[in-house]
Amino acid sequence: MTTILLTGFGDFPGAPINPTTALVAHLARTARRRGVRCIAHVFATRYAAVDRELPALIAAHRPDAIVMFGLAGRRRRVSIETCARNRISAFPDAGGAVPQRRAIAPGAPAIACGRAPFTRLLAAARATRVATGMSRDAGAYLCNYVYWRALEAAAAPEGPRIAVFIHVPRVGPKFRPRKRVKQRQFTFDELVRVGRAIVAAVKA
Repeated sequence: MTTILLTGFGDFPGAPINPTTALVAHLARTARRRGVRCIAHVFATRYAAVDRELPALIAAHRPDAIVMFGLAGRRRRVSIETCARNRISAFPDAGGAVPQRRAIAPGAPAIACGRAPFTRLLAAARATRVATGMSRDAGAYLCNYVYWRALEAAAAPEGPRIAVFIHVPRVGPKFRPRKRVKQRQFTFDELVRVGRAIVAAVKA
């Protein structure tokens, strides 16, 4: 049976509500009802939490795939990230910790390519009519960090076959962009629809 690990994040500075917290729980429940062994986990938005919990989750569940979700508040579409970058922002994490280095893995290549059938995932997501596209910039914060660490795990002989990160936009009427331009508001239901499609495509 295919085992999928779904991860999201909790709140962080500038984002008191992170929709991926509820999203991964919802997606895991739906997948389990359809006979998929699915584990949902929400990381505190802290580097130490990722370093401590991701290896433990992989060791305990031996997932075939890791599908990670994170919030990118300024995005205007769901973004399937095709790579992680070997860099860390100086912006503090939710615990106030500021990384002392600018590279995740000093001496390693600047980019790590994602491990996923990207064309299939994009087609499945777009079939839901939710705005979705590819992205080559996962940022330099915790989203990029967990993606890099997951790809390191996927490169191991017994690691997961698939590791992919999905950025989602903010949801709800309370969000207002900094610039006074019209910006479509996404709903949680839309994130659920596109998330289900991506998880189903990963399983396939």
